[in-house]
Amino acid sequence: MPDTGTVTAKRTYRKEVDWRSKVMVLFGTRPEIVKLAPVIHELRKRFFQTVVVSSSQHKHLIRPFLETLDVEVDFDLGVMKRGQSPNDVASRVIAKMDKLLVAEEPDLVLVQGDTTTTLAGAVAAFNRGIRVGHVEAGLRSGNPLSPFPEEMNRRLVSQVTSFHFAATEKNRRNLLSEGVSTEKIFVTGNPVVDALRSMLKGLEPSERIAGLIESTKGKRRLLVTTHRRESFGPAMEANMKVLRDFVARNSDVSLIFPVHPNPNVKALARELLAKRDRIHLLEPLDYSDFLAVMRSAWLIVSDSGGVQEEAPSLGKPLLVLRENTERPEAIHAGVAKLVGSDPNVLKRLLDENHSVDTWIRSVKEVANPFGDGKSAPRIVRVIEEKLAMRSKRVNAA
Repeated sequence: MPDTGTVTAKRTYRKEVDWRSKVMVLFGTRPEIVKLAPVIHELRKRFFQTVVVSSSQHKHLIRPFLETLDVEVDFDLGVMKRGQSPNDVASRVIAKMDKLLVAEEPDLVLVQGDTTTTLAGAVAAFNRGIRVGHVEAGLRSGNPLSPFPEEMNRRLVSQVTSFHFAATEKNRRNLLSEGVSTEKIFVTGNPVVDALRSMLKGLEPSERIAGLIESTKGKRRLLVTTHRRESFGPAMEANMKVLRDFVARNSDVSLIFPVHPNPNVKALARELLAKRDRIHLLEPLDYSDFLAVMRSAWLIVSDSGGVQEEAPSLGKPLLVLRENTERPEAIHAGVAKLVGSDPNVLKRLLDENHSVDTWIRSVKEVANPFGDGKSAPRIVRVIEEKLAMRSKRVNAA
């Protein structure tokens, strides 16, 4: 039986009864917080009753992000347990969200992206007859198993969503091809660009990261992140060996690797990369520190979806450690290149760009295809309009 224990109230929350619509915003991971923070602030700016819920799917990783992005959590579902499967997470989120939905009676549940928390929260709301808004709707890789389980999560979320907030026209076309009606799709851009631009104003890294950037001055900083399930095992091992050997061959390169706490990543990084010259293994960074490192990077190597969206705003070239991507806009814009699973391709691309920096210099002039920093106001305007329309119909009845 799933754990359906109590939901923790994180701060003094007053349940208001007035004319304003109530929006419940659910997240559980770092990328969700980054992308929903601008929307949460905009909702409160527009005087919505805004209830912020964390599933704590990535409990220890999200704490510094909440502080950095000035987001206060009203309720914590507390679903995180060591060694749990996606099914464990989903069942617990659904059970605990169900109780919270009954108690709070929101007009809309807003979710983001493709995590297990996102899928479970959307299903819980749908089963209670509550409308769902999906931020970053319409991303598709074309392969149901890659990335896993994210690709299928977002496809399933689309089936129960009332308002699809697509970042790009391509995302909109993906939804239309699946039979979503055009009046339910809104191209808004991705609020990650809002968050990034806001953070870059007066960005001040921690003393530790400022010191690292200073100590690697004059080096080509190679930023690496990897965490996806499909990267685990032989592919990740081969890529880490390529990166290790590339640094060893080139004395002007320093590698910076914020290591994800997943044991599949952490153990391998320690085994292959620890205690080597010019390789810096770091604990997970908060958002301001991560942006500071990104901004200082010569080249980024990553399997992250969020990094594909952030790199263009910083003018940084990106090698994507994946076979395919649901964000082809970055490839088409010339900011990113797909590496695939062959470590020889990664080696070739690293060597080529170390020898000739034409591509790296050209990326600095590319506009971000994922947004202009005004996505959150667009999303909230749609919510404002749609919930107001419903209110008028209810009052007329």
